[in-house]
Amino acid sequence: MWLNAKHVTDAAIGSYQQALLRATPRYVVIDNLFNNQKLLDVIGVLQRDHYWQMQQHSYSALYVDNAKWLKTPKKQRFVQRAVWQRSALIATDNPANIALQFLQFLRGDEFLYLLSRIFKVQLTDITVAKPDINTNYFRLGARDFVNQHADDSPGREVCMLLYLNKDWQHTNGGELVFMGKDNNPLHIAPLFNRCVLFAPSSPGSEHWVNALTTAAPGLYRYNVTSWYWSK
Repeated sequence: MWLNAKHVTDAAIGSYQQALLRATPRYVVIDNLFNNQKLLDVIGVLQRDHYWQMQQHSYSALYVDNAKWLKTPKKQRFVQRAVWQRSALIATDNPANIALQFLQFLRGDEFLYLLSRIFKVQLTDITVAKPDINTNYFRLGARDFVNQHADDSPGREVCMLLYLNKDWQHTNGGELVFMGKDNNPLHIAPLFNRCVLFAPSSPGSEHWVNALTTAAPGLYRYNVTSWYWSK
């Protein structure tokens, strides 16, 4: 079971709905939503370097190759990070399958229903051409960045961010920052099993990630990002 039962009761869901009504942007932070031990097993997979590949986006083009990236002015570069490669899972009995199973859960009926209740909108993958690519693990190192951007694609109702950083220190940086209301940015630390849900078209939802403040070898910021659509 991936979800912690006490965080998905009717009372808990009611509190999340109220938080969305009060917040700008419309967001809620839920700590320990998922089973800790299962997430620790996932982290064990994410720490294997051969599952990762660098990903680069500019403001004018996604998935920029190295040749185009080198020609892109720094002000036009908005993402440099590593993305997890499902294709590295070859054997069906590969222990890393738990990481894949979690991604599948996040696009399954149970989790879609939970998000639908929280945001009071029916979420579905019926109209999504490639749902799998909209849920994945990402890794940021000291040289990587996610600059200011919006996730408000047409029909996109919910964005989920889940952090997988055991024993993360606030001095490590890497905070999610929402633009917020009246130029008052909101900072959220990427702590282990912290889930951030937000409506990407709501005012103040543009966001970025603060750079890591340490270049310690092997220190990475891990998260799952998942986007969801309505009909």
